[in-house]
Amino acid sequence: MKNNFDINNLVRENVLKMKPYSSARDEFKDFDTAEMIFLDANENPFENGVNRYPDPQQSGVKVVLAKQRNLQTNQVLLGNGSDEVLDLLFRAFCEPKVDNVITLPPTYGMYGVLANINAVENREVLLSEDFQPEVGAILDAVDDNTKMIFLCSPNNPTGNSFSDESIVTLLQNFSGLVVIDEAYIDFSKKQSWMNELDEYPNLIVTQTLSKAYGLAGIRMGICYASSAVIGILNKIKPPYNVNELTQKRALERLADKEKIQLEIDSIIIQREDLLKVLHQVKFVNKIYPTEANFVLIKVDDANRRYDELIAKGIVIRNRTTQPLCENCLRLTVGTAEENRRLMDALLAIS
Repeated sequence: MKNNFDINNLVRENVLKMKPYSSARDEFKDFDTAEMIFLDANENPFENGVNRYPDPQQSGVKVVLAKQRNLQTNQVLLGNGSDEVLDLLFRAFCEPKVDNVITLPPTYGMYGVLANINAVENREVLLSEDFQPEVGAILDAVDDNTKMIFLCSPNNPTGNSFSDESIVTLLQNFSGLVVIDEAYIDFSKKQSWMNELDEYPNLIVTQTLSKAYGLAGIRMGICYASSAVIGILNKIKPPYNVNELTQKRALERLADKEKIQLEIDSIIIQREDLLKVLHQVKFVNKIYPTEANFVLIKVDDANRRYDELIAKGIVIRNRTTQPLCENCLRLTVGTAEENRRLMDALLAIS
């Protein structure tokens, strides 16, 4: 690596010095001792399945994820959705009204929202016309107070993955944290960047159970990073940020790998069917390459076409107000039946 990465130079001074809150379940961790009487956490003693506090470290889920990803459990942090994971990164590493981060519009809007909430400057460097990072411009925007660069790959709302060369250049030449949001990685042929965690100590990978795993309703986000980064985030995360029901549902779903893969395969097949039909829709001017579970298209009049689809009972996302996305619509791939209705509607109004 060309950069001089030192995690201690990035952590906020107060976070570096603080001692994390120690909950009752942190102090006594042997949850397998059925004979023990728990009178330490002021819980309601009457058993109903959720009367006890959940495991604050979500050990069961972490063990499964670490095994499936060939990582150590101390390289995994779980959050109440990816948004909490991202917020923890801001709170741990960015000093309010001092530090800044870099985002690459058009991209996931919560990066900018979280920057504003945490009083952190968000330096936006637009993607190129083909939706790739402008590496030179990004590095030019970096200064001594730049703590993180956010890369969403595959990117939302564009659907494409960023080039490996661009990401490697940023990892090697930026002494802050490079956060790669892989919410849609399961729909791509590319390998996850989590395989490179040992090579790049400044690399952080976030994923979610909301997309390919179909668990958007339980809110579970995942952060993969070095044990040093995870240790810092554990210092500031709420003690019981992932509830008992979420942990149980996640374990059930993670155990059904065959069904998950079948659903991913089905979405990819439906995505290809949709792409074929889009070439026949007269008002579609451009179809952007996608490695996600959605397709971005440029149309003649996004507002008009959005309203026409609404009238046919189909809700899509109008992205025309986003940078580089004038007159663009984002279409999520649904079930075979939902996809058929969408394709029929697109052909009918063309």
